[in-house]
Amino acid sequence: MTDTTAPAPAPVTAQDEVARICQDLLRIDTSNYGDGTGPGERLAAEHVAGLLTEVGLDVEVFEASPGRTSVVTRIEGADPSRPALVLHGHTDVVPARAEDWSVDPFGGEEIDGLLWGRGAVDMKDMDAMIVAVVRQLVREGRKPARDVVVAMFADEEAGGVHGAQWAVANRPDLFEGATEAISEVGGFSVEVGGRRAYLLQTAEKGLAWLRLVADGRAGHGSAVNLDNAVTALAEAVARIGRHAWPYTLTPTVEQLLRGVADLTGLPFDAQDPAAVDALVRALGPAAPFVGATVRHTSNPTGLSAGYKANVIPGRAEATLDVRLLPGLEEEGMATLRELAGPQVRIETIHQDVSLEVPFSGSLVDAMVDAVTAEDPGAAVLPYTLSGGTDNKSLSRLGITGYGFAPLRLPADLDFVGMFHGVDERVPVDALRFGTRVLDRLLMSC
Repeated sequence: MTDTTAPAPAPVTAQDEVARICQDLLRIDTSNYGDGTGPGERLAAEHVAGLLTEVGLDVEVFEASPGRTSVVTRIEGADPSRPALVLHGHTDVVPARAEDWSVDPFGGEEIDGLLWGRGAVDMKDMDAMIVAVVRQLVREGRKPARDVVVAMFADEEAGGVHGAQWAVANRPDLFEGATEAISEVGGFSVEVGGRRAYLLQTAEKGLAWLRLVADGRAGHGSAVNLDNAVTALAEAVARIGRHAWPYTLTPTVEQLLRGVADLTGLPFDAQDPAAVDALVRALGPAAPFVGATVRHTSNPTGLSAGYKANVIPGRAEATLDVRLLPGLEEEGMATLRELAGPQVRIETIHQDVSLEVPFSGSLVDAMVDAVTAEDPGAAVLPYTLSGGTDNKSLSRLGITGYGFAPLRLPADLDFVGMFHGVDERVPVDALRFGTRVLDRLLMSC
């Protein structure tokens, strides 16, 4: 008698479903315009919540305001007496103009082994890896080494006011017992000196979105006016925008550049800007990120004044995006006030802390081990993020944050250039690699 019993289907793994999860998230428009006019994150949050409840997890979905939706769940670890780890992402994205893209930015297309769409780099790729790995752990009945709080926040792209910042202020109980966190913008690979190196983010610059305000004497456009608000503002904007901030290497940046020197044979000299620039250039596509962390930056981003060509307005305003080195924020703000001058005052639109932690400890060791187990011979180096993440908000609860979204990337892919850029895309193979690394990490850390 012939046995016709069909073999049991192979179990679904994180590697099997991470691309589909990422595609589904990319197809949900969660554009964050920063003024409350976007679609919000509710659809994406509900989708994530559904994927997590499907495998039996208890999920909490909450809103800071209508449509600004976050998701949190907690997975019991093998040793729940240990401090918990927060594994978090954000589901909002910066806006995308369809006419600038080669593809529909919300189409989630796979082309030549890459997933295209707004958020493929920042950060629905990591969101998908987190969800896929968590689903696999729960399905297989495996417990991570310690409790893991999984969070998908709203509003990160506008400072987290309606996301992580709100959750920390209003629901700190969700993160009870947590001391460390892992999120975005770290763990991706670059080629340095012919060797693959992964950049693990251990620091973030401080954030200051500022408004410059000049007051003057309003009047007719044909008159002599030596108290012109537009003139005073324009001079302040030019001084700030053209200011050559001095090179200052914080501990994380110095350790990174020393590592690059070891890999390339280039000389390291913290006092020589040319030597620093050469080491930064050796990081290839990651150079723009790292180059913005050897000094403060202050970029004018907007101007507003007047309502008619022949009327001198009594007020003029400009906006600035300022990123300040860890530990040197007050020094940077003092310089900005001096550059602005006595006729221009500085107002804060949004401000947040800098972060810097050592490239050491058991969690760092576990991240390094997880990467090198999947990519033997690779180097892992610390770096400072020129932007910011929701780790800033979690730091208010005493939680130490790292950037670790592990992706093994082609050396010629300008991954960093796609953050907030056009034609965002991520290799499917890199997503699969990331799920393997994250799985190893959660089971060992």
